[in-house]
Parts: sequence; structure tokens; C-alpha cells
Amino acid sequence: MKPGIHPAYHPVVFRDRAADFAFLTRSTATSDKTVEWEDGNTYPVIDVEISSASHPFYTGTQRIVDTAGRVERFERRYGRSRSKR
Repeated sequence: MKPGIHPAYHPVVFRDRAADFAFLTRSTATSDKTVEWEDGNTYPVIDVEISSASHPFYTGTQRIVDTAGRVERFERRYGRSRSKR
């Protein structure tokens, strides 16, 4: 790699407050906030709104969209179908 052109790549803690979940990884992202990790070292922490611990796809709490119910509701509201031209 060419020296001096790449951003610093260092350990960072990403924390999902909604799921009370955090993981340590390496990243070029930086933060002024820090947290003491399980190993006793202090790392920069980046708070994220959603992670694999809180995302519905990964947690299995994903809602199934009732498309048939939506079609029936549309037909009730606006009629079955209008005459074809």
C-alpha cells in the first residue's frame, strides 16, 4: 500500500443501544466518545440505530404483509372493477 494516502484503521466499538448489544471490530470511523471494553482497554464507540441484534430480518420478528387483505380492502373501498373500454 502506498503510505500516507489511507485513513487510519483502528479498533472501534459499535453499540446498538436499542438491543443493548455492542461489538468490537476494526474500522476507519472515528468518534470522540469512548467506552471501556471487556478486555480493560478503552476504545472509541459509535452508536448505531440498528444492528443485527435489533433488525427484524435477523431477529425473526419480521411482520408478514397481508397483501390479500390489502387488495380486498381496496376492492371494498373503490369497487370491484369498472367496465372495460
